[in-house]
Amino acid sequence: MGTQPPRTARHGAAALLAALALFAGTACTASAPKSPRETEPSPSSPAQVCTSLVGYWAKEALKGSKWAGLDWEQKGLSNEQYAIHEEAVAAGRAEERTHGLDKALEAVDRLVAQRCAEQNGATWSSENWRPPSPAG
Repeated sequence: MGTQPPRTARHGAAALLAALALFAGTACTASAPKSPRETEPSPSSPAQVCTSLVGYWAKEALKGSKWAGLDWEQKGLSNEQYAIHEEAVAAGRAEERTHGLDKALEAVDRLVAQRCAEQNGATWSSENWRPPSPAG
């Protein structure tokens, strides 16, 4: 009977654990950007996947995101998608110099959508690329 801690100690420990869990969850979500799969409905075609993924990372590069420096594999891009990414970032930077960031982001969206459609998702050049799982 005397082996349980007093009720206030049990509740205090539970409250501390809950606060730590809340803090840990907040710290984790604040440390990484949301991926395209977390912010938009799942695309269904290879071109839509390409447009979503490449567009996201190209715009992150233009905005100076701390995660923009990840390499192409860490971003989940195929070799061909990375080539589109680099073209889009270069075009976006040129547009930004003359018309500002908002116009640069719009230019990236247009260029990426066009290139991804032309190349049907641009996935054939990467042995390790896999489409996202439907379970998400």
